[in-house]
Amino acid sequence: MTPTATPTTRTVGAKAVVAGPAAVTPAQAQLHSQVEALTRRLRLPYLRAQLPDTLATARSQRWDPGEVVRVLLDAEAAGRDAATIASRRRAAGFAQGKTFHSWDPQVSSIPQAAQQALMTLEWVARHENLCVAGPSGTGKSHFLEALGHHAIDQGMKVTWTTLEALGGLLRRHRVDDSAAKAITRLLRVDLVIVDDIGLLPVAADAAEAFYRLIDAAYEKRSLAISSNVHPAGFDELLPATLAAAGVDRLLHHAHVILTQGDSHRLREATTGKGVIALI
Repeated sequence: MTPTATPTTRTVGAKAVVAGPAAVTPAQAQLHSQVEALTRRLRLPYLRAQLPDTLATARSQRWDPGEVVRVLLDAEAAGRDAATIASRRRAAGFAQGKTFHSWDPQVSSIPQAAQQALMTLEWVARHENLCVAGPSGTGKSHFLEALGHHAIDQGMKVTWTTLEALGGLLRRHRVDDSAAKAITRLLRVDLVIVDDIGLLPVAADAAEAFYRLIDAAYEKRSLAISSNVHPAGFDELLPATLAAAGVDRLLHHAHVILTQGDSHRLREATTGKGVIALI
């Protein structure tokens, strides 16, 4: 840490006049270097980044030592919180990064009262499920991804996946009989989002993995799924031997939301929005 100088002031009449910089003494410079070294040893990068400005302000404004400590620790805590949120976003594996910043609640066919209730995330705390079903392009994936980002902002952990990815997970771990452990690791979060169920034919591996996920999460973790299949047809997505039990567990503690209307993407295309002009 290099020595810094801070302007000092003196009062002349009713005016504060800058009297010139107050040079940092050699003893202060040595102390600052020692503090910086300790922040590196203790791995306090955000506190270290804030240290020069905070010390300069503290000298010029004659802060109480306790206030200096509070400001520096607050900077470290805020930095760590931001880093944790960024890390959880990367780990979640979201598809497109859609949040509520780009969500128009008035355009959505989901009742606004239901949107607000789901955004409280109380259902996640109660380990309840969410099923959003309806035609393609009606905002199902956008709403679930935005909920996932919102949950992370509230300190939760989220995983975003698809049936195809679940099927691949099962195949990789079936060879050494570790599929159950893989599903357990997948559920080390507060909310698992499975997108676009029923959009493509469901392979046997994917159907089995989906049932395993439902069964392992039952009353322990929350699942949120989007589907173009009505909940009444969910039993067709699973093998006959697992369908009844799987659907029963999925919908037992579930909030079911049905979207309707035309595709937002198609409407944007036909109205000229979102169309790329070719020159």
